[in-house]
Amino acid sequence: MSDLADRVLAGELRALSRALSLLERNNPGAASAMERLDPHTGRAYVVGITGPPGVGKSTLLDRLTEHLRSLGLTVGILAVDPTSPFTGGALLGDRIRMQRHYLDAGVFIRSVATRGQSGGLPRIVKSMARVLDAAGKDVVLVETVGVGQTELGIMGVADSVVVTMTPESGDSIQTLKAGVMEIADLYVINKADRDGANQLAAAVTAMLQMADLSAGWNPPVLLTQAYANVGIAELWENVGAHRAYLRDRGELERRRAERRRQEFLETVQEELYRRIAGHLARDAGLINLLAEIDGKTAEPYAAAMGLLSEPIKLAELLDDTPAR
Repeated sequence: MSDLADRVLAGELRALSRALSLLERNNPGAASAMERLDPHTGRAYVVGITGPPGVGKSTLLDRLTEHLRSLGLTVGILAVDPTSPFTGGALLGDRIRMQRHYLDAGVFIRSVATRGQSGGLPRIVKSMARVLDAAGKDVVLVETVGVGQTELGIMGVADSVVVTMTPESGDSIQTLKAGVMEIADLYVINKADRDGANQLAAAVTAMLQMADLSAGWNPPVLLTQAYANVGIAELWENVGAHRAYLRDRGELERRRAERRRQEFLETVQEELYRRIAGHLARDAGLINLLAEIDGKTAEPYAAAMGLLSEPIKLAELLDDTPAR
């Protein structure tokens, strides 16, 4: 896989697409490719765009990409979509949402399926963002599916998180929820030509004033009309200000180090679950144990702890890799 990694580093789009596909399929070759690519990461700036459904995240992403290209910056886009119940793939395609950027050599677009994972985006997006980074993209934009207050997965991948809202959709109430308060580095009130935009901006500003932000970053509240390309340049200027704030205080490196550790732990957890789930279909002992749990002759918590306390059985679970 070193040849594939070298081609990614050289900016070959076909190799980049294949590397992302290996990650999505959990192919063993992805690990060696990531080892080769990892020393070349850390240059791209990752911006997450999240918010409830219908606020115009895709249009905002489209216009922001247009602005970045006008500045001569290359862009990688990871657009996370709901998973198709039939194919397992992303329900919406990159050609649909970003048609006019598709043939731009300076823009690479990838739709990613959530695959049922919570948090607004799957764990694999973290690795994918680093592949785009290694491939030389200046900015990586990550758009989540429409999320609620408890789905904060974007914090685990983005350097700056943009929470997008729109008037006339009850968002003034939603701003009072703790999740949105904790996730945003920048607030965007999109579709600002609609009634209620200024009131929503005032509500968010009032919420921020009640918070103790004196010792840290004070998230700006920005008004945009993405469909008309209004406020996009100001949005990017504020992202730049946040980037400078993080860099000057050493916070950018601290956040990135913390995210790497979290990615490691999540990968271990995900892989352990996959291996154990693979055993459930063919291990007679586990099948019998599940039958006892179903029949209430075994207690779920005690049975799980007992299984993990058996070194031989645990070693079997860890060593075996089901066929892909």
